[in-house]
Amino acid sequence: MRTLVLNAGYEPLAVVSFKRAIVLVLDGKASIVASDDEHPVLSASGEWERPSVILLRRYVRIPSGRAVPVSRRGVLRRDSQRCAYCGNSASTIDHVIPRSRGGADSWENLVACCLRCNNIKGDRTPHEMGWSLRYVPRPPHGTAWLVRGVERTEPKWEEFLAPAA
Repeated sequence: MRTLVLNAGYEPLAVVSFKRAIVLVLDGKASIVASDDEHPVLSASGEWERPSVILLRRYVRIPSGRAVPVSRRGVLRRDSQRCAYCGNSASTIDHVIPRSRGGADSWENLVACCLRCNNIKGDRTPHEMGWSLRYVPRPPHGTAWLVRGVERTEPKWEEFLAPAA
């Protein structure tokens, strides 16, 4: 079970284990904003709420201009596991401009790709293949991308991870 950590300004900071969240609450460093009522934490000395979202008592500023690092997992997540060329389920990533031709490992040059399209395309550009991208690859945005540890969200987190406009 995971817990979303918010700073005093209600900005998401990280995701921690529920055990770490309970320690922060018991130490007086955080308070519980939302909890999992169906699964309380039981111990020999008592019973506690299982935190789903906690709020730190001290304000922790999120550095502005924080760039999201490029990763294979991130590209697949950004593209919703869909091939940029055919729209089928994607399991690999592809360089739009191949690395052998100076293509960079960047959000703008990497797309999710199915194995079939990746093998057919090989070391060519989509233009040379007569293909077009289904979307323009861009860096991801929104608070969920800046929070360390968020790969998949819990339903109780949705109001705290609203997409940035």
